[in-house]
This record gives sequence, C-alpha cells and structure tokens, in this order.
Amino acid sequence: MSEQHLLHEVDGNVAIIRINRPKVLNALSLPLMKDLATMMKQYDSDDNIHVILLSGSERAWAAGADIGDMATASSDEMRKRNQFAIWEQIKAIKKPIVAAVSGFALGGGCELMMHCDIIIASENALFGQPEINLGIIPGAGGTQRFTRAVGKATAMDVVLSGRFLSAKEALSYGLISRIVPKEHWFESALEVAAQVATKGPIALRAAKASILNSQELPLSQALSEERALFYELFSTNDQTEGMTAFAEKRKPNFTGT
Repeated sequence: MSEQHLLHEVDGNVAIIRINRPKVLNALSLPLMKDLATMMKQYDSDDNIHVILLSGSERAWAAGADIGDMATASSDEMRKRNQFAIWEQIKAIKKPIVAAVSGFALGGGCELMMHCDIIIASENALFGQPEINLGIIPGAGGTQRFTRAVGKATAMDVVLSGRFLSAKEALSYGLISRIVPKEHWFESALEVAAQVATKGPIALRAAKASILNSQELPLSQALSEERALFYELFSTNDQTEGMTAFAEKRKPNFTGT
C-alpha cells in the first residue's frame, strides 16, 4: 500500500482492520476501498479467521467518501470508474463482519457500516447520508440499505434534509446493533467479535447468508434457502461436535469442517 490508510492485526480468530486517515476523518478514498476489499477477501479465505472486525478511530468511523476523488469528474468518468464494483466485493464477504463505530459515520462511511453484520456503536456516534448537501445522492446503498433498516419515513427525512441521527435514534430505528459507553467502544466491539468467533465457522457463514437472503429474496424462496442451509450443516463435523458437546455439557471444539 502506498500509505498506511489501513492498519491490520490478528487477535485469536478475529482479524482487526482499522481505517487510518485521521487528517480527513477517515474519508474513504478509492485506493483505500480497493485495499480494504483486497484485505477483507484475504481474511475471508483464511481458515484461521472466523470474524472480521472493522474499525475507525474514536473521532470518526468514516466521515464520508473522499470528495477530492470526485469533485471534478464528469458523469461519463464516474460510470467508467465503476467504483461501486469494489463495494460489491465487500458485500460478497462470507464471514461475519463486526463494525466498531465511534464518532462520525456519514455518507460513504454510513454505507460501509451498513455492509457490516453486527454494528457496535459508541454513545457519541452520529449517522447520516448528507450527500444531498453536495448536490448528489448516496450511491453505495444509502437510499436502499438505509431505507430497509430505518423505514421510508425516516430515510426520507435523513436523506432529503441531510440531518444526522444520534446513536439512540439509530438504535431505535434498527440501524445499529448495540450502543456502548464511549470509553469502551472498541473493546466492546472486540469482545463481541471474539464471542462470535467461538461459534462454528461453517454455521456462521450459513447464518449470515440466510439473514442476507431475507433482505433480497421473497419469503418463500428465502425459507427454502434457509432449509437447504440447515440440512447441509448436518453433513459437517461441527454439527456433530456441537450437539455432542451439548449432550455432554461441555464447550464444543469447532474445527470448521
């Protein structure tokens, strides 16, 4: 990478990725997004990693896209750039992604957050899709995932006015999973990621896939896919181990097989 706009480490079975552009409130540049997609795909294919934890800084998860990347671009240039193909790569990550969110999660930052599966937010976090202030609209799911999370009325209010949601509002609308004290925003998210990482890796991927299906498929088809995943898990060693451990009143030793 040309700059350390991403920091990463491994803690047990959890891969930790931190967005690191403090001077611009972690604005999401195109090079950063490309590197993030590449890094997440690498961890997704690593059998030793069960969960990915994606974090910003205390001041900002990500305050939006890097406007400098787009300010002078034409419509044709933006189409040719096809920057949202990178976002599709992140959407395709099979392992659970936990978001550790503090401070600003705005615009592209909010959209990136909504690509995560469990969102742990500091009590001081702020959320929004203020692209309307720039004469544009969200382009990485901000009118779609946001609406599915909070409902049409709130989405219209937030997207058309450009206002921000507090952490309490975001939790009440279903945009985030949990609120934690601002002093412990990262540690709390890491605890959640570590807890999830103790579960069977195959079952985790199946559960994530099935829940995502509920957002995109008709109910009858989503139920059919759920049953297929349920039955497939009975061909795994993890299912045998999980049920045997339950009967023997001990913790299971999942191997991801």
